[in-house]
Amino acid sequence: MKSTENRPKAVIVIFGATGDLAKRKLFISIYRLFLSQKIDEDFAVVGVGRRPWSNHEFRETVMKSIQSSDQSQNDIDSFLSHFYYHQFDVLEPSSYLELGTLLTNMDEHYSIPGNRIFYLAMAPEFFGTIAKQLKEQGLTNTNGWSRLVIEKPFGHDLPSAIELNKEIREAFTENQIYRIDHYLGKEMVQNIEVIRFANAMFEPLWNNRFISNIQITSSEVLGVEDRGRYYENSGALKDMLQNHMLQIVSLLAMEPPIKLTTEEIRSEKVKVFKALRKIDENEIKNYFVRGQYIEGTVQGNQVPSYRDEDNVDPNSQTETFVAGKLFIDNFRWAGVPFYIRTGKRMALKSTKIIVQFSDIPMNLYYNTKEQMTPNLLIIHIQPDEGITLQLNAKRSDAESYTKPIQLTFNNNCVDCINTPEAYERLIYDCMLGDGTNFTHWDEVKYSWSFVDGISQAWTNNLAPLTTYESGSMGPKESDSLLATDGHNWWPVSDLLNDNKDR
Repeated sequence: MKSTENRPKAVIVIFGATGDLAKRKLFISIYRLFLSQKIDEDFAVVGVGRRPWSNHEFRETVMKSIQSSDQSQNDIDSFLSHFYYHQFDVLEPSSYLELGTLLTNMDEHYSIPGNRIFYLAMAPEFFGTIAKQLKEQGLTNTNGWSRLVIEKPFGHDLPSAIELNKEIREAFTENQIYRIDHYLGKEMVQNIEVIRFANAMFEPLWNNRFISNIQITSSEVLGVEDRGRYYENSGALKDMLQNHMLQIVSLLAMEPPIKLTTEEIRSEKVKVFKALRKIDENEIKNYFVRGQYIEGTVQGNQVPSYRDEDNVDPNSQTETFVAGKLFIDNFRWAGVPFYIRTGKRMALKSTKIIVQFSDIPMNLYYNTKEQMTPNLLIIHIQPDEGITLQLNAKRSDAESYTKPIQLTFNNNCVDCINTPEAYERLIYDCMLGDGTNFTHWDEVKYSWSFVDGISQAWTNNLAPLTTYESGSMGPKESDSLLATDGHNWWPVSDLLNDNKDR
């Protein structure tokens, strides 16, 4: 049995417990924490929803969720006994009072000292209402701690984000608010700081003197599936760039923090967001490309165009692909382009960071027969996790020609978008009160400020909406974005897999 240290006792209240996120991710993640004994045996999970379920029906749903995963099913009956259901009306104050009574009973039954996590896994238009009612009806007034976990999207632009933050801050302090970005729970995203700050071979080179450009690609083979209504109001810009992609940029570009504390790391990330170069509305077309997928073939299957998907406007102008060129105007990164691209219905599922180092001033082994390949550091985030370092070595013949070789570390882990593993880490961090891998309001504010300028230019039709065939790697205009700088997108076919058999 593990020590009780770092095994917090808490009641986890999941608003939206009958929804897809809870079924696919949250229940499984909490179960893994239970099996690994990272949470105390004295815990409770209260599912909140509109459906008139009993505790038994709720536990059956949790059971099916776990059975649908590859997770082993040990002590399942003991685990399920900690789950309770409460039928709830978000707009009705009496529902909160009844919930408060149930939580008090849970505290007494499991000897929990009033520690509560309120996880809002539901429509964002109710975030402010729920936060306000939790405080007004006394659910946060306990002898323990109260924490509010919020899924994206946090607003749909800067004004709406400011208004939402104002509502929530009337009930919770910034230190009590945990804004989830599941990318920050991924193993190799968390490894970015370690790769940079724990290796003498990288940190001295991590600047504009030695790095030519950095490329971040997050591609999906899936289309919008059943999310057409949501996607029509977000698009790839708000769904991916405003949060996930910019968070990765901040980790790649931040200065070394004074200490590895939440406050110091967040402080350095915020400096990166503040240094992002704002682009004039009329120049957006030279820095960003937006595209929308048309019909095509993905992994051997014929798929429809975006405009033919369910709940999508037949004349939709919503982008399913974004490519961009970002500049960070500070001493370390002046002049270095950060290229990002993300899209749906692309050739393969892959999230990778490629750091291209600058050519050396005089390469004695440069030859006209073949172009010397630059040194690359490749961080594989998904589907496989690992690191590849691409170097040049002598070919195995008599001539002094070189060839690229890869030195690879493989984490031997298959990962997916919104992985339970990521949520498992983040839920545990929240229980410990560690906000390092959650987004601070300042990060949200500056990222929306940057993205709103792009969105406004597109709304004003100052940049064209291009199309790309499903099963490709995006519109040809995204290639031109790099070609004007003398660069090209590096293939994201899985070098990690290529090296497994070497």
